[in-house]
Amino acid sequence: MRLKKLMTLGLVGAMVAGLVGCGSSGSTKKVDKNKLVVWSLADDLKQFGEKYEKDHPGKKIEFLKIAPEDYLKKVGTALDAGEVEPDIIVGEPQMLQSMYEKHYFADLSKLGASEYDGKIVDYVWQAGQDEKGVQRAISYQITPAGFYYRRDIAKKVFGTEDPEEVGKLFKDYDTILATAQKLQDAGYKIFASDGELQYFSGNEAWVVDGKLNVAQCRKDYMDLCVKLYQKDYTAFANQWTAPWFQAMSGEIPLLTKETQNGVAEEGDVWDAEKFAEATKDIKEKTEVFAYGLPAWGVLSMRDNVGDNSGKFGVCSGPSYGFGGGTYIGISELSQKKDFAWDFIKYCTLNEDTADWWIETSQGDTVSLISALEKHADDENPIYGGQKLYKFWQEQAAGIDYSKVTKYDDVIGKAWGDATTAIKTEQKDKDTAIADFYKEVKSLYPDLKVEE
Repeated sequence: MRLKKLMTLGLVGAMVAGLVGCGSSGSTKKVDKNKLVVWSLADDLKQFGEKYEKDHPGKKIEFLKIAPEDYLKKVGTALDAGEVEPDIIVGEPQMLQSMYEKHYFADLSKLGASEYDGKIVDYVWQAGQDEKGVQRAISYQITPAGFYYRRDIAKKVFGTEDPEEVGKLFKDYDTILATAQKLQDAGYKIFASDGELQYFSGNEAWVVDGKLNVAQCRKDYMDLCVKLYQKDYTAFANQWTAPWFQAMSGEIPLLTKETQNGVAEEGDVWDAEKFAEATKDIKEKTEVFAYGLPAWGVLSMRDNVGDNSGKFGVCSGPSYGFGGGTYIGISELSQKKDFAWDFIKYCTLNEDTADWWIETSQGDTVSLISALEKHADDENPIYGGQKLYKFWQEQAAGIDYSKVTKYDDVIGKAWGDATTAIKTEQKDKDTAIADFYKEVKSLYPDLKVEE
């Protein structure tokens, strides 16, 4: 699924402390043993559910899509009231640890999950475990990140379109700046915005042994974003805005730090027609070289590249990263756990289903190792015939999930806010970083924070 708005842990903290004993309030609702109720964040599981129904006559999958900003509150409210439905609940990586702590997810090991250890890509399997190593959820997809780049521009500016060679242009932060300058000289922008780097913002844990860890790589990432912005190396088209999508297919109006703020203030960046009207007097155009996105980015690109289909490639970034992913589990209060477990296995551990999803999604990357290996030599025409399943499996192997903590979402956002304040000259660097430390202290008083 596409990356959604990230939830803050403050919302989680406002929910119930736990579910132990809450089932005593019970639910008077009659339970249909042949119907499974699924609450999710995106439409993917609706498609899985429809296929499951076809393959299992007499079984019904009732699906409800809930907006990410409302999801945790709705799940918490239902479980706190002792509701036995939904049966299936999900979470994205930034939600999972807090959901585990609230005892939302049932223990899948009791249903036989342990025997499937080693069949799912390692980091995904680990992400589905709580702090004690108990399996609580499994995802049907992997979401390692890479750079989606224009092969034609790479050939023109750098003399090669080969993914391994182009990957060297992004091998570290200093090299990225040099690459940006060369593209600038040739009339291109390296990224739509510095937001394309968020998945490569530093390969170190934010919290180590109860202490805030602002590693040097985080500071280097901050400096990179500031320089990309202040040197006009990007197209000032933020992710998910109209110009961001439009740049996938070709030219867009050349915005500057000043003009992009004016357009954004009018709200025109979210609507293609309004954006065109707001920028009609801008004669100079530019093209974007690369997008930083997880594996599910192939779906965004597929729908927006237009005549540039076949002109893109995918390469590695300066570090291993990932983003998003739908992790499926069973509500602790569900009265249909065996049914629910059969559905989870169908979505995540069934090779026939994985084959179907690869074809249906036209490019999403499954987590089942046997399916990835089976499709390792599949060539994607939108990416010049590149073997993407093999590439993404290699990238996933480099992800160290032990560095992921429940603090990452909130602390990472605070660091991003500090970076924005510096690059837009709202604050000097020392002030912005000092304010970051103050914010972390106020949000997490139990953490040891040393400036």
